Amino acid sequence: MRWNVAQVAEALGVTPPAGLDPLARLAGVSIDSRTVQSGELFLAIRGPRHDGHGFVADALARGAAAGVVAQEHFLEFPGEIRPRLYAVHDTLRALQEMAGKYCDDWREAKPGRRVAAVTGSAGKTTTKEILAALLAARFRVLKSEGNLNNEYGLPLTLFRLGDEHDVAVAELGMSRRGELARLAEIARPDVGVVTNVAPVHLEFFSSVDEIALAKRELIEGLGGKDPVAVLNADDARVSRFAEIFRGRVLYFGFSKSAQFRAENIESHGIDGSAFDFESPSGRARLELPLVGRHNVLNAVAALAAASEWGIGTAEAQHVLPKLIPASLRGEIVRFTDGFVVINDSYNSNPLALERMIELLCATPGYRRRILVAGAWREIGPASAELHRAAGKSAAERNAIDWIVGVDGDARELVEGAIDAGHARERTRFFGSSEEAAKFLPEFVAAGDLLLLKGSRGVRMEKILEAIEGKHRRMAPVSGAEKLEDARKARH
Repeated sequence: MRWNVAQVAEALGVTPPAGLDPLARLAGVSIDSRTVQSGELFLAIRGPRHDGHGFVADALARGAAAGVVAQEHFLEFPGEIRPRLYAVHDTLRALQEMAGKYCDDWREAKPGRRVAAVTGSAGKTTTKEILAALLAARFRVLKSEGNLNNEYGLPLTLFRLGDEHDVAVAELGMSRRGELARLAEIARPDVGVVTNVAPVHLEFFSSVDEIALAKRELIEGLGGKDPVAVLNADDARVSRFAEIFRGRVLYFGFSKSAQFRAENIESHGIDGSAFDFESPSGRARLELPLVGRHNVLNAVAALAAASEWGIGTAEAQHVLPKLIPASLRGEIVRFTDGFVVINDSYNSNPLALERMIELLCATPGYRRRILVAGAWREIGPASAELHRAAGKSAAERNAIDWIVGVDGDARELVEGAIDAGHARERTRFFGSSEEAAKFLPEFVAAGDLLLLKGSRGVRMEKILEAIEGKHRRMAPVSGAEKLEDARKARH
């Protein structure tokens, strides 16, 4: 961490704790007493299940240099602890405001430092990863890790900014109105990317249009001297964000209206894609080992944003072939018994499932194509209808041999497929991933391509674990190796 005890106090608007050296530099920031490191600042956050105030003593005993607590709890701590505590009105607000000031301090310390933020109903993590990889070709990049994309995670990411970093790439998530506005207020991104808007989190929104307004909060919150919005030209709701934005707009997509676009896409199925990339700086043929047409769009979005740092096709031709999918997001798992699993079990929604079904159906050379779809979360009253529509769409493609639903309204997905003409005897529904995990390891066989698609709440990864318990997994193949194998097979 770049700050010392006195700088933290200044950011919080309080005096430094009496028991600390004001010039002592802190090692970092933590909100988890179980993982706090020596010399870090521990903030006692009141979360949905636990109140961090009950773990302050543990954090200090583990080596934390100081703690931040709510004023209402300050006098509850023993006298020997109080001289190491900052007392504030609201610890979560303190975490966020301090992170925002810390980010501003980092940015102002060296000209040219900028923050890019990525949001969207689907594809934001992959787009963030591609953008960070492209920028890393020429710059020192800090990116958000794992699921640190919310009101807790974003501040923790920003506190990792150091003198060695030139640029930060953050993923921003949301499930309610106002969340993105708050995250943008904290990080004040210079460049904002919106991948798409889809029927996600409908439990908390009245319509997809309302979701779009929530996503637009990122664009409304862009800061800096030259803010740039990177918008999906093919998504009508997203492209209209430009109407309220006074900065520069870069459009990406497949359509001719996009300044940054992919054309002549050649699908290699589970081995990725090749496409012509058109941009204001020229045209080039690019290869991408990530699966599906939707990942081509994610790559183009990242390339559009990366152009703000002067990154172009030269870097893309070197970086893209080396990409590997983020955990549980389009991972290709091959087994020695001759079948393949597409593991896309991190999250799911109507748009994300449709995209992966498209990939499943477009991949040739397999004896059976098997869809294993978990129920979506946070879809609200429209859940049953949307699941049934997804099943109907899957059946109408006439390319999927078996359809398996897992948990809750995935039963409606199966019934929708049957109503659309899919044979009932080639469907199954299981009430939980544990039940499905008993069936599928015995069912899958040589020549199968199985798509595992679901949300973490359904724990679809348990199915893959069960398959791996019965069948031996092959060593993973790098993206570059997959592309080379696909190229040899075509020629």
